[in-house]
Amino acid sequence: MRYSRLLSRSAAPLASFALPLALAGPSAAVSGISVSTSGTNVSVVTSACALNNGSWGTASLLGAQQTSFAQGRQVALTGTTVSQSAAWAAVAPGTYTVVVRCSNGVSAGSQVVSVSAPTTPTRAATPTPSRGVAGGLGGATRDYGTLTLGVGAALVGSAVIAGAWFLRRRPRSYRR
Repeated sequence: MRYSRLLSRSAAPLASFALPLALAGPSAAVSGISVSTSGTNVSVVTSACALNNGSWGTASLLGAQQTSFAQGRQVALTGTTVSQSAAWAAVAPGTYTVVVRCSNGVSAGSQVVSVSAPTTPTRAATPTPSRGVAGGLGGATRDYGTLTLGVGAALVGSAVIAGAWFLRRRPRSYRR
């Protein structure tokens, strides 16, 4: 019983001492940059650089065969005193190393990132019309013969005559 009290009394001070050490261990190994990918775009964010002569620094995207900072695709950092960022668009699929160098020459960190090929949805091919699309032309795109045009004209003419005859035959009280 006496040992359990001693253990419970010493657990809290021991935990308050060990917890900061446990949390500080992994964070000390992490670089000062954060790299993310979205499709074929790569971006990096850091808060390690300070404004020096109007520049925050430069970020470089190194391919597999590139070994020095100067060989990579370089982009100037933009941002504020809180965070600075850089981005690359249309990056080919592969493994890259992102290196950030502040304007005072100090490296903010480096991180390896993998860019995967973009997935595009496939669409079923639709056949194209053989004579194109007759938008708004209706039946005028066909070549009708004189017989068809004559029958159509006779129908329209008979409709006009029937309408006039019907209006004429109405009683006078409905005419106005």
